[in-house]
Amino acid sequence: QVQLVESGGGLVQAGGSLRLSCAASGRTFGSYVAAWFRQAPGKERVIVAAISWSGRTTYYADSAKGRFTISRDNAKNTVYLQMNSLKPEDTAVHYCAAVRASWGGTIYTKESDFHYWGQGTQVTVSS
Repeated sequence: QVQLVESGGGLVQAGGSLRLSCAASGRTFGSYVAAWFRQAPGKERVIVAAISWSGRTTYYADSAKGRFTISRDNAKNTVYLQMNSLKPEDTAVHYCAAVRASWGGTIYTKESDFHYWGQGTQVTVSS
């Protein structure tokens, strides 16, 4: 079992930056694929970015490309999402998710692929 706790959300003006963190406990996080999803009011939860457990493979949704960076520090059992050039449309609850993988290059992007979820952290971008 893996427990995930997100932090780093908040209120920021358009054009600003935030860094989200996802701290994992319960198991060694180094063998888990991790991802960030988000859910805006009245909309479905969608993927933002994902990273393999080795860190060698990453995936970004089109909305995140060029603005967001996903990274991880397995020694600290933590995954990060650096968000720059934030826009009002980035306003959403952001969730961390994880699933165990057997190969360091594996990556998953579908919500149904992930077994463990955090409670979410609110990101609000004002115009």
